[in-house]
Amino acid sequence: MIPLANEQFWSSTRGRIVLMLRAGNRTVNELAEALVVTDNAVRAHLIALERDHLVRQAEPRKGIRKPNRTYVLTPDAGRLFPKEYAVILGHLLAELKDRYPPELVVELIRAVGHRMAPDQRAAVAAAGLMDRPANALAVLRDLGGFCQSEERDGMVVLSCSDCPLAAVVASHPEVCRLVETILTDVLGNLVRERCRPPQCRFEVKVNGTPRTSP
Repeated sequence: MIPLANEQFWSSTRGRIVLMLRAGNRTVNELAEALVVTDNAVRAHLIALERDHLVRQAEPRKGIRKPNRTYVLTPDAGRLFPKEYAVILGHLLAELKDRYPPELVVELIRAVGHRMAPDQRAAVAAAGLMDRPANALAVLRDLGGFCQSEERDGMVVLSCSDCPLAAVVASHPEVCRLVETILTDVLGNLVRERCRPPQCRFEVKVNGTPRTSP
């Protein structure tokens, strides 16, 4: 579980390790010297950070007698460092809706989804995932969502407790069409969003002829 990135976390030894690793990979000795703690204390914190999927072992660094193990942050650690993307996206959508009719805004959102889909398709192919639920969950996870799937009446229903667009979807629900379009393009099957913020829900039709999003 990713810890709450509050002031208490950042002032702790574990939080300070994360901040140091953000600047680049470090050995246990380097971390211990900078933090003025023992090597064993650093190792204990690194084990906990690895358990939380925030830190992983990296390429060893050459030492005098033997290679020194180094550690780096994982992609999941990026969630500890929020960026202003959601704020910018919200203002951009508001400006588009002020200038253009709703159907054109949705068309533009879908166009962005089509543009993003090839990258997600390539990532899914590289992972070697074969079934549609695994593919869909991998895409949503890569976008920042925590989702589950279940098969129901010829459909795969994807339910997300952590919406990848939660920061903007309440004010701009049409942005769900972005994820809908990406999933449809990647899976090759019709996907329909059935979101009720803050809950995300997508239905993937698995029977019938594959198609792309309109």
